[in-house]
This record gives sequence, structure tokens and C-alpha cells, in this order.
Amino acid sequence: MRALATDFPALWHDPRTPARERKRMAALLLEDVTLRKDGEITIHVRFRGGATTTLRQPLPRQIWQVRTTSPQALDRIAQLLEQERTHAQIATTLNAEGFTTGAGQSFTGARVHWLGHAHGLKNLRQRLRDAHWLTAKEIAAELGIGRDTLRCWRNNGHLLARLCNDKGEWLYRPASEQLSLPPKPSTPARAGVAGPSGTSL
Repeated sequence: MRALATDFPALWHDPRTPARERKRMAALLLEDVTLRKDGEITIHVRFRGGATTTLRQPLPRQIWQVRTTSPQALDRIAQLLEQERTHAQIATTLNAEGFTTGAGQSFTGARVHWLGHAHGLKNLRQRLRDAHWLTAKEIAAELGIGRDTLRCWRNNGHLLARLCNDKGEWLYRPASEQLSLPPKPSTPARAGVAGPSGTSL
């Protein structure tokens, strides 16, 4: 028994010691073990002979906690959203800076979108809308032009506009803030051609 007490750690950790022998060793030394689980795991150990000891261990993390994205990555996403970036742009920055998801994966625009939604972070489109940027339909109505003209003016640099997401959607400043608008295109009436009988062709 004395030899066992002296050599216990070596015998216990020896890979050649089978599990059944470890059980027998524990039975020789321990009277009983009581576990209590609350905010942590409390282990009350009573040895043969009356000695006791208490051990405390943190609760093992659940799988959702293991796979949770780090607070540092979430803070960085919030910072980049403040800089008015799209989800794909944010994902590119996070990957370049060495961040990964809770599952150890690279970031994508879709993953940034999901995390932002789950944590109540406003995306770029929501931020621009809060700042009174208009949709294509709204600005076209204000200017009294059609979608084709709107697109032409935007492509030619006549409109204050910007992409607001990774879907290619544009938002526009109100008409009162647009500075250099060209004249609206006129739609000429179709000229009739007189036929022999005087009718239009």
C-alpha cells in the first residue's frame, strides 16, 4: 500500500496500466466522491482513513459556445459597419486581418450578414436609409425621370449615389442635394408619313 501511495502518479499515468487496474487503484484509496454542479463543478473527495479534499472545475463549454465567434471579431465587424462597408468588403478585411468564425472558417459576406443580424448590427443599407438616402424608385419619382435615364445619369456621374449592399442595389441622395443634373430627355412624338390617300403610315 505504501509503495502504491508513493508510485501512484507514475502507475496512474503509465500508458501500460489498463483501465481496470486504475479502477482498482482508485477503489483502494477512495471512500466516495460527491459531485455538485451549479456555476461550476464542485468535487468532494473522501479518502479511506477519513481525509477529505474539495476540488473545483469550470463547467465544460457547450458546443454552441465552442463555435461562437470571438468578441474581438464581432467588435471588428461593428467597427467596419460604422465605416459604411458592405458585408463582402467586411469579410475581405476580416480574412486579411486573420479573423475566423467560431467554427474556424474564413468569413464570407453571407456569414457577416448572419452575424450582424443575430447581434442586432445595422447593415450599410439600413444606415444609409436612416441617413435619408433614397431608393431608385424614390429618386426617379422626385426627379420625374425613368429608370433608364436614372441609370444613365448615375453612370455619367451626374448623381450622388452609392452601392448599399452586395446585390448591386444603389441608393441616392435626395433631389435637393443633387448638384449637376443634365436636362431631362424629351420623348419626340412619332412623325406620321403621309400616304397617297393622305393617311399617316
